[in-house]
Amino acid sequence: MSNKNTILAIDQGTTSTRSIIFDRDAQPLATARAEFAQHYPDHGWVEHDAEEIWRDVVSTARDVLEQSGGADGVAAIGITNQRETIVVWDRATGKPVHRAIVWQDRRTAPLCARMRQDGYEDLVRARTGLLLDPYFSASKLAWILDNVAGARRDAEAGRLAFGTIDSFLLWRLTGGQVHATDVTNASRTLLFDIHRQCWDDDLLRLFDIPRSLLPEVRGNSEIYGETDPALLGRAIPVAGMAGDQQAALVGQACFTPGMAKATYGTGCFVLLNTGESPVASANRMLTTIGYRIGGRTTYALEGAIFVAGAAIKWLRDGLHLITHASQTDDMATRIPHSHGVYMVPGFVGLGAPHWDPEARGLICGLTLDATAAHIARAALESVAYQTYDLMEAMAQDGGGQVKTLRVDGGMAANDWFCQFLADILQAGVERPTHLETTATGAAFLAGLACGVWTDLDDVASRWSRGHVFEAGMEDAQRQTMLAGWRDAVRRTLTPKAA
Repeated sequence: MSNKNTILAIDQGTTSTRSIIFDRDAQPLATARAEFAQHYPDHGWVEHDAEEIWRDVVSTARDVLEQSGGADGVAAIGITNQRETIVVWDRATGKPVHRAIVWQDRRTAPLCARMRQDGYEDLVRARTGLLLDPYFSASKLAWILDNVAGARRDAEAGRLAFGTIDSFLLWRLTGGQVHATDVTNASRTLLFDIHRQCWDDDLLRLFDIPRSLLPEVRGNSEIYGETDPALLGRAIPVAGMAGDQQAALVGQACFTPGMAKATYGTGCFVLLNTGESPVASANRMLTTIGYRIGGRTTYALEGAIFVAGAAIKWLRDGLHLITHASQTDDMATRIPHSHGVYMVPGFVGLGAPHWDPEARGLICGLTLDATAAHIARAALESVAYQTYDLMEAMAQDGGGQVKTLRVDGGMAANDWFCQFLADILQAGVERPTHLETTATGAAFLAGLACGVWTDLDDVASRWSRGHVFEAGMEDAQRQTMLAGWRDAVRRTLTPKAA
């Protein structure tokens, strides 16, 4: 067995970049983190400086290598990234032609609306499993080609390269030798046929994208290339890549159809493993690739909650009811019940299964004896109710009733929330020992490719259960609370969506 038994995971997120060294037991040995600037050049526009991201990747990677004794013990590197954010760069110089356009960016909403009006959404959904929405990558890429001077000309001449953040980092790490991405990131571009698993010529024509821009698409766990030795002290294989939510699916060891994970950050993303066949959604869930390992593809249903932790942040920064998110646990615990108070956090509209972008936030059921604690509890409860709505929609789509949900992200540290979630779902809620499941997933994928772990069973054995929350609420009480939630949602939806 090789003496190189640690993995360097690079977790490039929306607001920060982290590097973590994991050992063979998937325990973190060293961590470094750097926040970077968010740029808002116009209303609804969100951009990142890809060069700043690159500098942070190098500096945090060097930091954790120094903490852990250098690069000699590192078997491979795994990369996970904010999905859908795009970079276009010059193949000769490696320099981006424009700031990265972030997944949150809405500048291409008019283009997507015109395409929907022209009847293209059925084609897009059939090929990609996604919706025609500026959230995804293709319209962002089209915008750069049409709005950056000379970009379309240079793209058609083969002088430019396109990629999501993973692809850009891989190019830089390998000294410009490898232009590739993985199937999970490719599946979020609106340009990739998730059934044939290739770039789709019809979709390229629809968005007017030259094929020469595109990276090669590979599986999630294989040797992509080696780093430039000058960067990290020696050449290290880059052996795993996946978008952040799919990396969390792997990090939570959800390898069996019917297993699901929910990541609670600013919003919440639920991914349900549906096995080797994609499940088309009748409830506007997303059908996506979960991972491809050893040539075998596993698909997932995905549901998005726009506001999860953001509701708690609003309690702190907007209402000043709390000074720290952890206070909500105590506030929810010290009152016996919700007192009929509901919050529907439609601050930026409602996602699946309602898909009402015009909906706005609502607090209802207030009486004179309602307190700040009731509002804080209602905020926590709203995230559980929204999770219930997603899980029910997935079950209706044929995904089956989930018996256990694995959770991670900041809100998963809140015991009261996890217990209420278990009660509302009538399912077990499992919280791992370590909540850094996205980085762990990237490490697992890289370690599988280079022999640190032998197979998915070996990986699953490294997943460590921290706490299990079992459902304990009486069903009559649960149904009464869900009825109140449904009534609150009806009050929130705009007439066309109700």
